[in-house]
Amino acid sequence: MPRITFHPDVVKEVKSSYIWYQKQANGLGEDYLTELERSYQAIVELPETWPNFKKGFRRFLLSKFPFSIIYHFNGSTVFVVAVMHNSRKPGYWIERK
Repeated sequence: MPRITFHPDVVKEVKSSYIWYQKQANGLGEDYLTELERSYQAIVELPETWPNFKKGFRRFLLSKFPFSIIYHFNGSTVFVVAVMHNSRKPGYWIERK
């Protein structure tokens, strides 16, 4: 099974979204994190399942929240470059390495 790594900015993105959801309703931020964890697991189990998106990256759409996980798979590692809101600043992550 491949390992998963994250661009440093992903931590900031996830934390910011978590805080926002927790302010909307107690526990909603936890639901967001739970869905992210399940999504990461699905990606690691079958990394080539989700469609190519841009510049060699793939996109996993979350089902309960308006976010996508943008990642690259090199055969042994899943590298998550962004947890992107689907309606804001598309492509802001393209230059991340």
